[in-house]
Amino acid sequence: MGVSKVLVVGGGITGSVLSLALARRGVSVELVEISPVWHGVGHGITVQGNALRAFEQVGVVDEILERGVPFDRMRLLKADGGLIVQAPTPRTGGPHLPATLGALRSDIQNVLCERIYAAGVTVRLGLTVRALAQDSRQAYVEFSDGSTGSYDLVVGADGIRSAMRGIIGVDAAPQPSGMSIWRVVAHRPATMDCAEVYYGGPRYKAGYSPISADQCYAYILDQDGTLAEFGGGEGGRTAWELMYERSEGYGGTWGELRETIGPDSNVSHTRIEWLLAQDPWFRGRALVIGDAAHACPPLVAQGAAMCAEDAVVLAEMVTGAVPLERALPAFMARRWPRVEIVVRNSMQLVRWEMDLEPHTDQDVADTMGATLGFLAASEA
Repeated sequence: MGVSKVLVVGGGITGSVLSLALARRGVSVELVEISPVWHGVGHGITVQGNALRAFEQVGVVDEILERGVPFDRMRLLKADGGLIVQAPTPRTGGPHLPATLGALRSDIQNVLCERIYAAGVTVRLGLTVRALAQDSRQAYVEFSDGSTGSYDLVVGADGIRSAMRGIIGVDAAPQPSGMSIWRVVAHRPATMDCAEVYYGGPRYKAGYSPISADQCYAYILDQDGTLAEFGGGEGGRTAWELMYERSEGYGGTWGELRETIGPDSNVSHTRIEWLLAQDPWFRGRALVIGDAAHACPPLVAQGAAMCAEDAVVLAEMVTGAVPLERALPAFMARRWPRVEIVVRNSMQLVRWEMDLEPHTDQDVADTMGATLGFLAASEA
């Protein structure tokens, strides 16, 4: 009764985990990625235990753990680096997995890429979907190179700016959160042993996580705006100069990291958007998952986890004994409560960070704790 041939559109974390999960269940998988070169990109990433559980379910968790730095606590600091509180992080993936892992996103993606090729998944690069039609038996796809194919299921895992949403007919679009983020990979100080977050400084928030023996990922949550609006871009200041300038006022370890930012630093600036497509995310034999269906600001570090969970749950549901017309609603029933609480609570934290609504520090702590507690206690 389950599907036997699936097209996955998008080769990021969502599409990669889904391809592996389906291949492990004996499904013939074809993955298309619009980029002509498929490899890991991006800065550092903090993944919670429930993301690690999804990686475990597709057989890659040990390799990913080897490439990152696990930790089970975080510290909240004042702008000058003074300690507010140190707190344990809930083990949302179960007691056998670390609570949190700091890693390079590129390292995680490269592990997934290697495993996908080893699993025999058909990978086609520099390609995407141009058109989709379907009937009660198959979905029929025309690709951007003019070739065609037919599949039991088509999955759009092509990110927050998904083209598949429109092709499938899921009406949703990214919205500005009101924030942007500066990121840099820097040398890891010897004293850095977990994630630390600074409150009360000149920006909404600053922080960092260790990601390897000698590297850390540091960030600043700032007001919304393009690089040009901050004075960068063509003819303006560089991204590293702007990040250096806008991190002034943070002490402690952040102050030390700031002095290492320079012309050779890999600094990026991104506007933070959010998205929550309403239930259902499917139309017939096609659906979107991951950031193509839901995306949120990184205030509870659950973006990658929600994507990876979508992938392993979908693979489970569509390879079972029930027909697809029952499997996809069952998938939504599993995923919607978790995704909704993460997106809604992340946006609530954004509003509080921006002082758009009255709140106390305890409100922030309670909301973060309740979100992670819910994820730890409930089924993915």
